[in-house]
Amino acid sequence: MSVDSVKRPPSGPRAELKRQAILRAARELFLREGFGVGMDSIAAEAGVSKVTVYNHFGSKEALFTSVITSALDEPLAGESSAALEGLADAEDLRAALVEAARTWVHAVRTNHEVTALRNLVAAELHRFPELGEAWRHRSTEGHHPAVAGALRTLADQGRLVIPDLQVAVIQFYGLLVFPHMVFSSYGTQIDEDLTARLITGGVDMFLGHYSPRST
Repeated sequence: MSVDSVKRPPSGPRAELKRQAILRAARELFLREGFGVGMDSIAAEAGVSKVTVYNHFGSKEALFTSVITSALDEPLAGESSAALEGLADAEDLRAALVEAARTWVHAVRTNHEVTALRNLVAAELHRFPELGEAWRHRSTEGHHPAVAGALRTLADQGRLVIPDLQVAVIQFYGLLVFPHMVFSSYGTQIDEDLTARLITGGVDMFLGHYSPRST
């Protein structure tokens, strides 16, 4: 198949506006009705034709994956992203990491739509294993560019020693965020006191492993 025969999604400012409208509509309807919602309903909610939806995303699975991918970035937007970016200039790295982790974990704990979407993915994967394709074909750094960028900068500065960034990113998530994701999948939450202890303990464990060794 030639490059010219591969159908590309629409581009340009107007097309991007339509794409964002489709994503917003799909997110709302997936949350309200589950993955079984029809593409006709999504198109009507977005104010576009069903053909336009397919031109942009190709299939409902691809649209669902795009909704999830964009939603998973939300806890790392705004204050969380700024806190991570500020680590490079922090005089007290531990204190800055604890504060960044608090901001990030708070966003994860309080964004109930993202929690609901994660749980929807878990519920649908057995029927639609292709929903995981986007994650299987992206690197860890591609999933979490804000975290990967912050850790890479600290390693470049010599403030951390990170021989394997992929492992470090997953460990960072595992210590700070994954406990809350696991508990939320069971319909409960870790209380505030335990959350605070997990954050400080997680940061100390991470720094204990990746801080430069004094000679």
